[in-house]
Amino acid sequence: MRYTLRPAILAFILASPCFAAGANGGQTTVADGHPIEFVETGTSVTFFVIGEDGKPVDTAGLSAKAFVQANGKTETLSLKPAAPNKFVADLKSPLAAGAKVVLSTKLHGHNVQARFEKQ
Repeated sequence: MRYTLRPAILAFILASPCFAAGANGGQTTVADGHPIEFVETGTSVTFFVIGEDGKPVDTAGLSAKAFVQANGKTETLSLKPAAPNKFVADLKSPLAAGAKVVLSTKLHGHNVQARFEKQ
């Protein structure tokens, strides 16, 4: 029994950065070296993007999509860049608990995907 708990504890420790609260009160994770924060406010989603150097990434001119999986359905959101380092989109309805959200974009010539789960 003792040895079966070790992998579970290790998995929880490694996953814990995704549950950390960011500067804007959302979930944070690091995707391909870029810290990304996800904030959901009822009828909208916002992603804050930070560069590998720790400075906000200017999202002007960039494109991004978010894929939302909830209740057996997948919805694709076209995100709009917003100053200084945000991608935003409106939701048709508030996210259900357990909904999975994936940000997909291209930063500095490489693809970035960040995964989040609504708590």
